[in-house]
Amino acid sequence: MVSKKLYYACDLVDNPKLIEQYKRYHSKENVWPEITKSIKDSGILDMEIYIISNRLFMIIEVDETFSSERKQKMDAENPKVQEWEKLMWEFQQALPIAKKGEKWLPMKQIFKL
Repeated sequence: MVSKKLYYACDLVDNPKLIEQYKRYHSKENVWPEITKSIKDSGILDMEIYIISNRLFMIIEVDETFSSERKQKMDAENPKVQEWEKLMWEFQQALPIAKKGEKWLPMKQIFKL
């Protein structure tokens, strides 16, 4: 099995109470099981999200079946994922360079040792 890693960034609304609430939603015991299932079903093998201040950084490890387009289509057709995404928009805000409706933007590697 071939896997690769992809990297994304997103911002949160710069409000300490909302940031703490967002972190609670993402704790292992609070993430909706339908969300973790949809993530795995899309070909994502592993996912990590890091935070500093209100900036989020996500690393996903994907298998050969994963494509961003397929994941977007699957998410659009899943009512529970749509409910989750609507809820998360209460906490997230697009990066300044994002187009309308974009939040998690892919990052490009500029250095590797």
